[in-house]
Amino acid sequence: MDVKGARVHMDKVTVMKDIDELHDTYCADCLVIQQLRKERGKPGAHRFCIEACSVGEKLQFLGEELLKVYSK
Repeated sequence: MDVKGARVHMDKVTVMKDIDELHDTYCADCLVIQQLRKERGKPGAHRFCIEACSVGEKLQFLGEELLKVYSK
């Protein structure tokens, strides 16, 4: 594997670890999402995460970064 290939792999792993860490730390036991699922259902709760949650914004950013890594 060349140096460039090694770097892409490291970036991919780093981004995936960051995504997992954010989810495990903030989303897995989120009381807001649990309540919203009861009130609005899963799609409504998901929409909140995408549109209004700061952690959701960070996850979206990391997802976009991951797509950039895979498109190289």
